[in-house]
Amino acid sequence: MNVTVLFPIVVGVCLVGAFAQVQRGDRYSGSNAVSRSEVIARSGMACTSQPLATMTAIDILKKGGSAVDAAIAANAVQALVEPTTCGIGGDLFAIVWDAKTRKLHGLNASGRSPHGLTLDELKKQLDALGVASIPKYGPLPITVPGCIDGWFELHAKFGRLPMSEVLAPAIRYAKEGFPVSELIAQYWENGGRVLKDQPGFAKTYLPGGKAPAKGDVFRNPDFAATLEALSRGGRDAFYRGELTPKLAAFCERNGGYLRERDFNEHASTWVDPVSTNYRGYDVWELPPSGQGIAALQMLNMLEAADLKALGHNSTEYLHLLVETKKIVYEDRARYYADPEFHKAPLDMLLSKAYAARRRALFSPDTALTRIAPGEAALAEADSKLGDGDTIYLTVADKDRNLVSLIQSNYRGFGSGLCPDGMGFCLQDRGELFHLDPSHPNAYAPHKRPFHTIIPAFVTRDGKPFLSFGVMGGDMQPQGHVQILCNLIDFGMNLQQAGDAARFHHTRSSEPTGEIMSDGGTLNLETAIGEDVRQALAAKGHRIGNTKGGFGGYQAILYDAARDVYFGASEFRKDGMAAGY
Repeated sequence: MNVTVLFPIVVGVCLVGAFAQVQRGDRYSGSNAVSRSEVIARSGMACTSQPLATMTAIDILKKGGSAVDAAIAANAVQALVEPTTCGIGGDLFAIVWDAKTRKLHGLNASGRSPHGLTLDELKKQLDALGVASIPKYGPLPITVPGCIDGWFELHAKFGRLPMSEVLAPAIRYAKEGFPVSELIAQYWENGGRVLKDQPGFAKTYLPGGKAPAKGDVFRNPDFAATLEALSRGGRDAFYRGELTPKLAAFCERNGGYLRERDFNEHASTWVDPVSTNYRGYDVWELPPSGQGIAALQMLNMLEAADLKALGHNSTEYLHLLVETKKIVYEDRARYYADPEFHKAPLDMLLSKAYAARRRALFSPDTALTRIAPGEAALAEADSKLGDGDTIYLTVADKDRNLVSLIQSNYRGFGSGLCPDGMGFCLQDRGELFHLDPSHPNAYAPHKRPFHTIIPAFVTRDGKPFLSFGVMGGDMQPQGHVQILCNLIDFGMNLQQAGDAARFHHTRSSEPTGEIMSDGGTLNLETAIGEDVRQALAAKGHRIGNTKGGFGGYQAILYDAARDVYFGASEFRKDGMAAGY
């Protein structure tokens, strides 16, 4: 089935904040609600989850900066204004469309575990704490921050403006202060309650002993000083320069294992994005250590179905997508890991023939409760689910270069440990390692953990079509698929595709064995009606009762025929899309 996507032009731009679900006649009703118009422009477009970051990107584009310059500038601002989800103590992944070479480039800018922490030593530390798994917070889950190296790798390849000019807006906001936006203030308060006793956290993020409220002006001069050091000394200031001894000493003093060697030996990795064709569209993701190929596997399985005939968010449609997700995520649990330690069988996992074999597990009448991974001869083992939060942003410039960038600390602020005088938190991504030495994602020194954050890109007929992402741990591949089905199968416009109600399926909060054995929990946004919920429950789905966890979305669509950008940013975050 070859579906033509229609993207109606709606004149005017309405930039509405988080949860501002304004009634706009029949444009905001039911599960296919739309909160605002698409943003349409020709010279440049930026879509982020925070308005100050979006406007920073636009300013950089207007100064002659590239899409990558603008994305780095926006990310630096978000690291300041949205520390609840991202920061320079975290990791970064990106896909860049280079208009000159007409090629996609992928960057894995994630960090590795400490050289000096072995699996045996880690288990001893866990025994001393009286816990059976890697903690969510504190020193043990800290891995090397990859974000800064990612910035400089991207800039060296695709940047135009000097890095000092790219980082200047974030430095200014850090010194002068910025008003905290609504949703971020809520996350900040929640994170502060959990992390207030971690070393350096209260001094950095709880002025006067409390989290800033919506509209409060927050300043972070330590963060400004860190960015100024990067402006002077480049990435080496962080990884083998003036900041490195301070970072290593802080970690050692507070029970962490990162040392100067770990920073010195860090490097990002340029990778080739991988793809599948879905109804004439080439969908691109990054290979493991991330989870992006789960979206490709799901699309391969769904391609045989007439989704439009099932009806958007109908019982039959949701049942099919959820069951497909369950089947694919068992492969995700088994095979996705650092490729330097374990080579996932990508050719098998991404083949249409494999999708057809896995499709045979689906029952139209009954929800699956137990699914084994695919047929590669490996021992079965579970993989932790990622439930951290993230920022996603996308930028396009006048030369038709586009960047799809995602960046995260993992769980909100991250580990909670804030190095002295630097203005940021170290990430806690190491929580996602396994303790079973036979598992591909088993903890080992100088290894990247399984990663949840994934940028996405779509091309058509060899031309850029869509740069997009969905935030939120294991929600991300599920979200990618729902967005693409909304656009391709149901002909929604770019904004509507993000605003439409979503599902989020999770496995048990407590692992019950080596493979899924209880069917997990299906969470549905409130716009999905009670009749559908009851029908899904009758098929055996356990319906959850959560109001969150459905991700956040930004996207840029390039209409090559009219040479026009369309931008979208959904209502679930504080962000906005803007163009010029």
